[in-house]
Amino acid sequence: MYKNIIKPLFDFLSASIGFILLLPVFMVTWIILMIKNDGKAFFYQERPGKNERIFKIIKFKTMNDKTDQHGELLPAQQRITKTGIFIRKYSLDEIPQLLNVIKGDMSLIGPRPLLVKYLQVYNEEQKKRHLIRPGITGWAQVNGRNAISWEKKFEYDVWYVRNLSLILDVKILFLTIYKVFKKDGIYSVDNDIMSDFKGTKSNN
Repeated sequence: MYKNIIKPLFDFLSASIGFILLLPVFMVTWIILMIKNDGKAFFYQERPGKNERIFKIIKFKTMNDKTDQHGELLPAQQRITKTGIFIRKYSLDEIPQLLNVIKGDMSLIGPRPLLVKYLQVYNEEQKKRHLIRPGITGWAQVNGRNAISWEKKFEYDVWYVRNLSLILDVKILFLTIYKVFKKDGIYSVDNDIMSDFKGTKSNN
């Protein structure tokens, strides 16, 4: 009952209320990024959701679009802006995802939605992270975020899917709030931007 009825309802109501309360912060961040990023305040990207259904995630844009001499985007570490570092440090880039939650593409809590190309390299166990809606925050995020390996991250994700409950969601929610205010493991240039997932050794 919690998974199929209470959690989706809680997501919609909480995201709606949260977006209204954070609207002043949303607007100020939007205006700053419109100025800093030549009119481009948002970042859109296709991500797999529940049952691997593709949707477009929306975040505040924290990187520029600079390319090398061949027209390829520079590495992420070289494209993140000073404003982007500040926004990520306080997790302000996640605020627009409340709109994804309101639309029903995401949940407040669940495995983070990753790149579509990773669908080709997940093993059967890792694919189970897509049995539920992806989240803005999750069990992996409060247990190391990008400071842990891909395999450990997926292990946490699948564990969450198997143990999903109201008590666990409340725990993750409070741990997320605590880490945001403490700025504990939320952002660093080296840890927040991980290298691409190539699959586990058993897949290759």
